[in-house]
Amino acid sequence: MSAAGAKRAARKRKKRIRRHPPAGASDTLGIHRVAGAPRGILRELGSLTVQTYQVSRAFAPLVKLLAHEKDITQEELAQAVDTAFAGLYAHPITRSAERITVYLRQRQLIPNEQSTEELIRFVIDQLVQRSPVAVPDGLVQEFWNFFDELLSSNELKGLGELTLDIVRLVLRTYEPLLVEVVNLLKAGRRFNQHQLQELMRRAQMVREDAGILRRQVQAIRYIRPFFLADPKDFHTQARIVALMVREFGPFFVKMAQTAAANADFLPDEIARELAVFHEDVPPMSEAEVNQAFLECFGQPPTERYIGFDASKRVRSGSIGSVYVAKKPFAENGVEVLRPVVIKVGRHNIDREFVIGKLVIGLAILSSQYWAPHSKLAPFLRAFQEQVDEFVAGFTQELDFDAEARNQERFRQRSLGGRTWRVPALYSSSRRILEMEYLSEAKSLMPALRQLPAAERRRFQREVSECLLYTLLSHIFVYDEMHGDLHPGNIMVGSNRSLYLIDWGNTVRLDGKWAVMWRYLTGAILGDPELLTEALIEISTQPDLHRGRRQAIRLALKDTLRKKKVSTLSKQNFVGELCKGGIEGLRLRGRAVLHLMSNTQQAGIVLRRDYLHLSRALIAAVGSFSSLYEETPKTLLLRDLAEGMLRIPVRYARERVGAELTALQVRAAQVLPLPASLRARWQPAEAVASAAARVSWPSTRLTVS
Repeated sequence: MSAAGAKRAARKRKKRIRRHPPAGASDTLGIHRVAGAPRGILRELGSLTVQTYQVSRAFAPLVKLLAHEKDITQEELAQAVDTAFAGLYAHPITRSAERITVYLRQRQLIPNEQSTEELIRFVIDQLVQRSPVAVPDGLVQEFWNFFDELLSSNELKGLGELTLDIVRLVLRTYEPLLVEVVNLLKAGRRFNQHQLQELMRRAQMVREDAGILRRQVQAIRYIRPFFLADPKDFHTQARIVALMVREFGPFFVKMAQTAAANADFLPDEIARELAVFHEDVPPMSEAEVNQAFLECFGQPPTERYIGFDASKRVRSGSIGSVYVAKKPFAENGVEVLRPVVIKVGRHNIDREFVIGKLVIGLAILSSQYWAPHSKLAPFLRAFQEQVDEFVAGFTQELDFDAEARNQERFRQRSLGGRTWRVPALYSSSRRILEMEYLSEAKSLMPALRQLPAAERRRFQREVSECLLYTLLSHIFVYDEMHGDLHPGNIMVGSNRSLYLIDWGNTVRLDGKWAVMWRYLTGAILGDPELLTEALIEISTQPDLHRGRRQAIRLALKDTLRKKKVSTLSKQNFVGELCKGGIEGLRLRGRAVLHLMSNTQQAGIVLRRDYLHLSRALIAAVGSFSSLYEETPKTLLLRDLAEGMLRIPVRYARERVGAELTALQVRAAQVLPLPASLRARWQPAEAVASAAARVSWPSTRLTVS
């Protein structure tokens, strides 16, 4: 008899035994059939019932929070929701979903460990092919050795738990909005039409968020044509990146501006495409501009200004658009029309940033489905936390009232010298700023490109010295600096003085400069000890990372080795710098950026204030680099060295000029001078300050 026939015969015998059991066996089989099976079923049902009851108890704090009359806080809501989700995670259905996930992954019905590795290998191969410089085979093989060690565990999340993670992330994003809705509903007895309108406004906000989310998710479709493009065709790649950034919206435009601040580290074609976002981005619509004025002042802009045209903006940025119009000022008892600059904030700009963070968070969580691997989880978690810190720095720029305070504070400081200026602010509101019109100033890069080659060197030398003096005075005199000093925020006057605009972002340096100096010194010297101490100190969890100090130091040392950054000491400092030349300095500059932006590989999340400071320094360095585009960087180093030597003389001249200006103002106020002589003695800053106090009665002129 064949093996198959034997198996069929055995199955028939088992069926006969079950139907007609032999003597003495019926009791045993009956007990197994009648008592054993029900006991297992009852045990499972009892466990499921208990766990379901535990889930209902987990929801009790949330129900209690919603039931009482007292308003709730975001912390209370977050704690109650976390308790409810803890019960859901512990439910047997969630654990069953994990077993189903394992089954599906074993049969390759959904992404598994192997698909993760294949996906990462494809991405790395694409990056190697698209690299502007040849990547050594040894370096690639070293990465794969590290990759094989990294992806060596098999602890994966189930689909049920992953789904709960995604739901919790969305709820966490809307916690502030949910708190507002719940507190409005709690006021049921005193509920009136105004509260109903507020509730509907928040519902409308959710609908608008859905549109933003849909647009940003759709922009991901550009990733496919980017990878299909020729790896060496940087022009096509740059065009695709620019289209994707524009469709993503203001949040990703701001990120593109940060990347463009360091054009030396990008292919020329991509750097030029991203540099456009420093000067101009898609403008606001006329309806959006008019709505901003109605929202802030209750009247259209044509009733406040002469010649205001919402369709003709001077400049558009990621935060808003800039317009020029005229309004009357009183000077020496005579009313005159003068141009003013009006900055109008975009509608729902804060939601663009919030939804942008949500899209990135969803992409990170989704990657655990498409590329499941437990060794990637710490990196992804650190990356998501770092995105939160990064976005927190950007959102500071959305507060126009805070921007008005920053601008007025720095304008007062600028009156003590003539190297740098800040436009006078005339009025401010939640979405609209009105300020001085700079008739003779031009943006940095257009001013440079319009000059003939013979005058360009003098322009570079004078402007770089002014910019160097401005940065050092901000850092060492005022202990605070402009947070986004990219070329688009620098204007140059006819006398080469600088006008700094867009003050929504400033960085306070109190207590920060010492540790940042250690970090920069460690990166330039290639010293892993200094780098480790600095990164631990500026991390969000320094106490935790001190216990991991040795692992972090080894990771940084390995990164410096791969970047070919040697350690400099007192003995070889000058020799190594001279040996490396400009390219060696560029490698060390790249190491500074690489280590700061890739700390997630070591599980380190940088605090938002230090991340904010690093972005400010990178933007300032990018302005120097842009000023010397298509020019040997040796000239930049020489001009900076000469500028450093002239700083004491410039500082003394600035102080003497400030004292003379103050003396002129006092003399013009006290002495009985003729009107013509008084006007000649009165400095331009004092005239601007006086003009700022005169306007139409309907205009709010105080800086809140």
